[in-house]
Amino acid sequence: MPSGTDAPLHPVQHHAGIEAMTDKLAAQVAAVLDAAIRARGSAVLAVSGGSTPAPLYRALSQLDIDWARVTVLLVDERWVEPGEAGSNEGFVRETLLTGRAADARFIGLKTPDLSPFNGAAGLAMRVRDAGRIDLAVLGMGSDGHTASWFPRARGLEAALSTEGPPVAAIEARPSAVTGDYLLRMTLTRAALKQARHLLLMIRGEDKLAALEAARAPGPVKDMPVRALLRDAALPLAIHWTD
Repeated sequence: MPSGTDAPLHPVQHHAGIEAMTDKLAAQVAAVLDAAIRARGSAVLAVSGGSTPAPLYRALSQLDIDWARVTVLLVDERWVEPGEAGSNEGFVRETLLTGRAADARFIGLKTPDLSPFNGAAGLAMRVRDAGRIDLAVLGMGSDGHTASWFPRARGLEAALSTEGPPVAAIEARPSAVTGDYLLRMTLTRAALKQARHLLLMIRGEDKLAALEAARAPGPVKDMPVRALLRDAALPLAIHWTD
């Protein structure tokens, strides 16, 4: 690991397997939510899709948190209906919003609109009303995307803006990572920069290599996770396991 001024702004915390990472992060997330509820009477948890956080969500769903005071908000969503393949809402309902966590309030990002570009303005008010995010769980693709900030996507500039609406519509360029799901809705950098805690969960040697590539010099639009990695003010913690 580099030292001194060459050290990464947000160092990686390594874990000895997915179970170890899950146990540690479940305790951390629960502590953040409990503290928010004690301090302000409610908490906001933003969550991403993907296989890596699934064990974390299942663990959280069984914890003794005052879930009725928690709002669960999606970080991003593919433009499909909740019951269809690829839906992050469906995934979160199956993994997190069960057991004790079934009492949580949920805010999805899919609207009835034909396109996310039609639905973004109306959705922004709903997301703003949820309040400041206490903790957001993020992932990262091998292409350097996080949330639905895909490289050189239509709508990426709005998504990466530090000011403006909390959500943005995205049309990604076709790739092995996007598959057929090119249309997305995502929380913006403006929304995430207000979060009290950000967790970036990554798994596998390929993701670790992508993270190191994202740390290297280069345009943010080529690997949009750089917008987070280069922001020293963000309360960002990066967790990795093989």
